[in-house]
Amino acid sequence: MKKIALIGSTGSIGTQVIQTVLDNPTQFEIVALVANSSHKAFSEQLNRLAPAYAALTDGVAAQKVTQIPANTTFLKGEQGGLTALEECGADLAFIACSGFAGLAYSLKAIELGMAVALANKETLVCGGDLVMPKADKLFPVDSEHSAIWQCLNFNRNTPFERLVITASGGPFRGRKWETLSSVTAAQALNHPTWNMGAKITIDSATLLNKGYEVIEAHHLYNAPYSKISTVIHPKSIVHSMVQFSDGATMAQLSYPTMEVPIRLALTFPERLKGRLNSMDFTKALTLEFLPLIRQDYPLYDLALCCGERGGVLPTALNAASEVAVGAFLKGQIGFTDMYTVADKVIQRTEFCAVESFEQLCGIDKISRERAIRLIDEINA
Repeated sequence: MKKIALIGSTGSIGTQVIQTVLDNPTQFEIVALVANSSHKAFSEQLNRLAPAYAALTDGVAAQKVTQIPANTTFLKGEQGGLTALEECGADLAFIACSGFAGLAYSLKAIELGMAVALANKETLVCGGDLVMPKADKLFPVDSEHSAIWQCLNFNRNTPFERLVITASGGPFRGRKWETLSSVTAAQALNHPTWNMGAKITIDSATLLNKGYEVIEAHHLYNAPYSKISTVIHPKSIVHSMVQFSDGATMAQLSYPTMEVPIRLALTFPERLKGRLNSMDFTKALTLEFLPLIRQDYPLYDLALCCGERGGVLPTALNAASEVAVGAFLKGQIGFTDMYTVADKVIQRTEFCAVESFEQLCGIDKISRERAIRLIDEINA
């Protein structure tokens, strides 16, 4: 039986991991649950699964968790989450939390010799230079990177000619950036093909998340940026493609769901039968691909520029964008202001190579502070 430490248990990915475990109780056991602040959902998970260790990293929310299984060690705060991971004895750490916080868990799991199922973009966007030299057992969970992994026959060192990452284009596909200043959060959250958390849904509307995926691909597959392309594929059926030197292109196709990459990360190298129906190719199906126009998605363009320059710039971008997305969702800034905030933070960030996790924590903190000041200036 595979023992799993689930980091980010109450989010969209985390809840699907739990469902997979419940569907296959003889194959998997969750030995540690870690979440941030959703204490009601966390309490339900805690009492249903009764893991050996559990932690809620938001101290105030943790005080509201009152019913704890007899054999569960319950911990609080950020250090409590890391302690739960360290003490639980898991075989695999499933990093399903969002944000910069995921990097600390990924580094700790690697240090402990655990396999890592990675659904946290920031681990590689911010810390790829720290993670990849140490990551022997890293299984990608993003649908795009899982697709590439499958096309490479589960070997991230397989030679290739080009990686082609697909993007739906989000709810504003076809519109010019300058026309989007007045769009609402509700409109931006209305993704045409995927049902995701609020932060990643907004990043999908701006295509910032796709820029992050290019940075991830650079680290995961040791790919020069010149060998990574992004194309618009509105139906989200083809999750990504790999082109090879002989002219062949391989693609992974399925309905837009995270079930396939989640199960593969848990069961690699085997495939586990799931709930997803196979595609029916006896019915009419059209697959459309369109070029991505970078000036229509300036946050995508900014992400690629930061990725190509490297160093601490992706960390600064991530911090600024997290703050800006939060402000947009609260109605404090407009949709296009998110780019303005992120771009100005990058302009004020001095380039330097990545040296340590502590250094990145400092960049993250400074960049968030700069973003908050810029948002205050917008509202002044």
